[in-house]
Amino acid sequence: MYEYRQALLRMRQGATDREIGRSGLMGRKKAGKVRELAKALGWLDREVPLPADAELAEVFSREPAPTAVSPLETHREVIEGWWKKGFQKTAIYGLLKRKHKYQGSYSSVRRFVGKLEPPSSKATMRLVFDPGEAAQVDFGAGPKLPDPVTGELCSTWIFVMTLCWSRHQYAEIVWNQKTPTWLACHQRAFRFFGGVPRRVVIDNAACAITRACQKEPAVQRSYYELAEAYGFRIDPCAPRRPELKGRVEAGVKYVKRSFLPGRDFRDLADANRQLEAWVLEEAGHRIHGTTRERPLTRFAEIERELLLPLPERVFEPAEWKQLTLRRDGHIGFDGAFYSAPWVHIAEKMWVRATATMVQIYSGHELVATHTRCQRPERQGPLSTT
Repeated sequence: MYEYRQALLRMRQGATDREIGRSGLMGRKKAGKVRELAKALGWLDREVPLPADAELAEVFSREPAPTAVSPLETHREVIEGWWKKGFQKTAIYGLLKRKHKYQGSYSSVRRFVGKLEPPSSKATMRLVFDPGEAAQVDFGAGPKLPDPVTGELCSTWIFVMTLCWSRHQYAEIVWNQKTPTWLACHQRAFRFFGGVPRRVVIDNAACAITRACQKEPAVQRSYYELAEAYGFRIDPCAPRRPELKGRVEAGVKYVKRSFLPGRDFRDLADANRQLEAWVLEEAGHRIHGTTRERPLTRFAEIERELLLPLPERVFEPAEWKQLTLRRDGHIGFDGAFYSAPWVHIAEKMWVRATATMVQIYSGHELVATHTRCQRPERQGPLSTT
């Protein structure tokens, strides 16, 4: 109503419809219609006070504003299909340009897609982090890729670590969510960033948490060793509270909806090469919706220097499992058998395994050490590296 009031005021002062159009308040044709209606109602008389906003709204809302038909209407069906599949707006924009020769702007696509889903009324609380303070980690479903041995298409997972302040992220496609994979992805992420955040926010995945709890969750011993070596604090979310790691939740969705659509991959290595290039180019240089800055710029200019340094000694991750010593004096681990003193038969023992060695503990006492059995390397969906 402010625009109508200003237009009426200028008409009273002698402004023409063309002059009102040039001012940007409204178009010249619309100003002509407003003038005719105002003249009929006596609003152009300078001696009469201008009507209240409520009266203006009642009068001018009777005539619906003309709406232009979006050029995207011709692609509505395909856009709705992409949106229902979970594609990000940026991915839809890219697909329209590549597959349908779309020449319009991203803003038009964003407005068009925004009308396909009603806004959420759920209230949330924004979490604030300092540079270098924290990272959030999560897995998401990845693309199906051919097994290098059988050629059969197999499911994959996308590991994502997002720095909470800059929103810069590390992403990698892996075959599984096992503990060795979890640990190795952390190490590669820290090398990618060139440093370590002070704490890592995680959910209750079995590769990291053995017992989910509101106050004192039980963390995998393997993960504790990694955290001690790199100097970060493990910060598990409370059960059923995914909003506490909303940055990485959004990061996983962003990778799935913006990177995956419309891409083909020859194998796992090719998929990760494309993913790394996308993270450092398109994702890193986009204007983030919350910070209104480029994640890679925020990271390089401020956050990188505030991360903890990488450890000087190369850390060799180990997998811990609690297993029972069999009656034949052996423990079965990862498809192989390792002996321990017979006095511990039927006892639950801790097995610590690195890539080259297997150690067996009775409580805190080391009772046996073996060279790890090296089976033929499996690079398919059962691989743990």
